[in-house]
Amino acid sequence: MDLRLGEGARLELMPDQLIAYREASYRQRTSVTVRPSSSLVMAEVVTPGWSPDGAGFRYQEIRLRNEIRVETDEGTHLLALDNLLIRPPAGDVTGLGFMEGYSHLGSLVVVDARVDQALADELHALTAGHDALAGVSLTRPAAGTTGLVLRALSNSTGELNSLLAGCTNLLRERWQGQGPLNLRKH
Repeated sequence: MDLRLGEGARLELMPDQLIAYREASYRQRTSVTVRPSSSLVMAEVVTPGWSPDGAGFRYQEIRLRNEIRVETDEGTHLLALDNLLIRPPAGDVTGLGFMEGYSHLGSLVVVDARVDQALADELHALTAGHDALAGVSLTRPAAGTTGLVLRALSNSTGELNSLLAGCTNLLRERWQGQGPLNLRKH
């Protein structure tokens, strides 16, 4: 998927969860070009699909690549390049080292000139009310804007969707003066 956001554009991309079923090998590439005045909020939840024998993590691998660039009149600058590979080991996948014993992964990418450490701290504080292990990292500023990435591990799609929606609602309220929005089908 290739996206280009113009001056002052705002995009919230929150698709339904990605479900990797038995023997799945999935690759996704997202390329986003923003202007310094653009605003991007992009979420992703990855969950293992059902297996007839009840075992989790039967998929082969999931590869997600996000590339975010900032375009100015002077040129284009790389803001973030995020490569994620989830390749379950054969055998026990419940111990440390492979998703720390969790089965689901949630990601939130935010790019906006208003992103700063205080916002990252506030979003991280929101994770405390959820059954998830989470962390937030800021990108290096590029061409007048910056970004952050929130990653969370959990054992529940609903928990991650709730966490990411809470973060998005906070951004929507703060930046647009709008209340919560829930467009989920389920």
